Amino acid sequence: MDDAIDYVPPVGIESPCVLVCTLDLDTGWCFGCGRTREEIAGWTAMTAEGRDAVLAVLPQRCTLLDQRSTAAPR
Repeated sequence: MDDAIDYVPPVGIESPCVLVCTLDLDTGWCFGCGRTREEIAGWTAMTAEGRDAVLAVLPQRCTLLDQRSTAAPR
């Protein structure tokens, strides 16, 4: 009996994370990637279709976050 274990390299899951991990208190979206806390935490457990659905809304979220940050009084 062969007790050797075959090595299977890990499958990389791409992430929209840009290492700017700060959530907007009003929307709950990350200023860096636009995801919610739940989306960030569950990213690797999501199906490819689930990740694609989140990725589809991120550009609009990030645009809204950018508009909010430039409109905020300093």
